[in-house]
Amino acid sequence: MHRLLRGELFMLGGFVVAAAVTIVLVMPPSIDPAAAQLTQTSSGPLTAADRDLIIKVRQAGLWEMPAGQYSETRAESQRVKEVGRLIMQDHMKLDQITRQVAKKLGVALPDEPNANQQRWLAQLAAESGPAFDKDYANLLRASHGKVFIVIAAVRSGTRNAEVRKFAETCITFVMRHMGLLESTGLVDHSQLPEPPTPSPAPSLAWR
Repeated sequence: MHRLLRGELFMLGGFVVAAAVTIVLVMPPSIDPAAAQLTQTSSGPLTAADRDLIIKVRQAGLWEMPAGQYSETRAESQRVKEVGRLIMQDHMKLDQITRQVAKKLGVALPDEPNANQQRWLAQLAAESGPAFDKDYANLLRASHGKVFIVIAAVRSGTRNAEVRKFAETCITFVMRHMGLLESTGLVDHSQLPEPPTPSPAPSLAWR
């Protein structure tokens, strides 16, 4: 009886080991999502965040260039017309740089703005006069603020030399554009996102 029981236990143990080996062989190893999105290039590793930055800058130009064209015929303010022309010209230059960087790093670029940007363009295309002036200044100022945060975050942590250089170029353009838009006197700063809450100051230790 005991001998029979020992034999059954031995066979059961064999089945368990065999099943475990089968699972190890059949199941693929776990893959770190961040590592899977990492690409090695001659200028350093390229991350998903690096690629996202290049794509976002491309899309910014794809809607701000036609928005600048709208300002030539739809704006009432001469300053808005001038700002629209300057931003459009800058984005033509920046778009060329973006495409060169994307080609060098193997990043596929979109050929149209994202859904929100397309809605903003449709809104501007339906307006003229003071309404256009106000919405042009505020839509573009809010958009520049958002992409500025992305650029700064990538620049602070990227391991890719080409992306660092690109981010620095983008920051120069974005800072210039925010100043231009604010120079119209139409930007409603109360509608911009609140600055991040600062970390609490460390308490002073008792001496």
